[in-house]
Amino acid sequence: MALFACVSLVACGDDSSGSGPENTESSAVEESSSSIEVSSSSVNGDSGTGAGMTSSNSVDTSATVKADTSKITYALRPFDGPLANPHKGFTVPTGGAWTFVPEFEYGPYGSLNNRAWDLVSYGSGYQQWNKLNPAKGVYDWTELEKLLNALAEHNMGYALRVLPYTPSFIKSDFPPQEDYDWTPPFVYEMGAEKIQIDLRGTDYHAYAPVWDDSIYIWAAKEFAKALAEKYDGDPRIEYIDVRTFGEWGEWHTSHILGSVMPADSVLKDMLDYYASVFKKTQLVLPSNGFGDVYTHALDLGITKRDDGFIGIPGRPDTLLRAYNANLPTIAENIAGYKTMLTYDDLIPGGSQKWTAERWVDAITTAHLTYYVLDQDNDCGYYFYKDNKALADSMSKVIGYNFTVTQAELLTVAGGAETAGKFADTVAGNVVTNMLNITIKNTGVAPCFFNVYLVAEFVDSTGKALAQIGEAVRIPKGTFKDGASQEFSFSGDVPVGEANLATQPGVSVALSLYESEDAYKSGKNPTVRFDNDGLQGNNKLLLKSR
Repeated sequence: MALFACVSLVACGDDSSGSGPENTESSAVEESSSSIEVSSSSVNGDSGTGAGMTSSNSVDTSATVKADTSKITYALRPFDGPLANPHKGFTVPTGGAWTFVPEFEYGPYGSLNNRAWDLVSYGSGYQQWNKLNPAKGVYDWTELEKLLNALAEHNMGYALRVLPYTPSFIKSDFPPQEDYDWTPPFVYEMGAEKIQIDLRGTDYHAYAPVWDDSIYIWAAKEFAKALAEKYDGDPRIEYIDVRTFGEWGEWHTSHILGSVMPADSVLKDMLDYYASVFKKTQLVLPSNGFGDVYTHALDLGITKRDDGFIGIPGRPDTLLRAYNANLPTIAENIAGYKTMLTYDDLIPGGSQKWTAERWVDAITTAHLTYYVLDQDNDCGYYFYKDNKALADSMSKVIGYNFTVTQAELLTVAGGAETAGKFADTVAGNVVTNMLNITIKNTGVAPCFFNVYLVAEFVDSTGKALAQIGEAVRIPKGTFKDGASQEFSFSGDVPVGEANLATQPGVSVALSLYESEDAYKSGKNPTVRFDNDGLQGNNKLLLKSR
């Protein structure tokens, strides 16, 4: 079997139908044969068109030839059910590797059979600074590594937040400082200042760091450097929040009265430092980073999250700046699902309650790539029980969503002797197979990682027999929401050799990989199309009737 590698990106453009969910179905599979005239003409390639490929440069104009063709047009239907995909979608709290033990009833193997996990594509949670950095120059990644490995075994990444402080555990007057202040003790031993605070709405008192203290700033940067040396570019990490300041590291001090956030110049300096040590992993500005600080973050390629969704009107709009900067947007609701159902809906003075309409609007308005399904400790169990159909449908709206909208296989056989590009084909020396497909991103955001598109002939078991043409690399951030792109894969079969395209039991499969090494080493693809025909190995089988 001989197939020369020839692939070209035919076209790319925005589809006027927008970026909402789409159920695309072609006509039934059609097989036809005819004699067609193949006229070649000069085509100038456009370097970097669409997904960054260079289309065929020049085509010989010296021939107009006759050739026999057969064509298969495939029927394409949407995938039925939830569709989780990497580097996008929904998360639930994953506090440790124990999330995956059967004894945890809300986990994927727990007694409650929590099917919210069918939608979960990455884990999220917080780590304590003082646990990861117990002494000056000493770092303990043991528990974090266990969690990252457990998630990786389930094909999930982790959204990392390292918190310096939480008022949630100030539950008495002057409780033990290590309960709520997760700044490492050595920072204070070195001379960093702390102040007494009052916990809003209570009679409790406690202490908090002076956020712009020079020793505190030094220690925070030293930790950032160690974190980057350990985890920058680690594929197990989805993104890292810059959580250096304020309660929960959210860059505000709303509940700890007497504590004051640093000046914008200090905040920008910390962002600069993180950007200088993290070269690969996506960084995130916390919820209360606004104004000039937000602008500065975007200039550095640091995206934005917002944790006030649904409860506070207008919060999805605050993420549009990050979306327009071609960065992934990230959100969490203002509270857990069950709590939000009790809200009074009085604005101003209260909070909006959760409704299905507001949830959908939050995802689509902010063009979300990442969203916390529910931050309660039940891992989305009650949310999903109440909203299964809606949540399943929105799994194919949030972030990117690749749908094959057109696919046809053209086989061209030879005729009379001639010259030019099609000389071998038309002279009967070879048979040419050409697969033409159109893919639309029907999600609400671009794809923010490199994708490799592969076409293959496969047997009745799904085993790859031969690759059609070459893999196409689609660079991150270039396949926009609402856009369609056309691809063409072709290969020649010398006369005398069997043409797989015409063999019984042979089909075409399409695959999307996260890396070139993955498909070259024979691994299964990890990105799934939103089409019926997905196989257990995540390849999309295009079957004829």
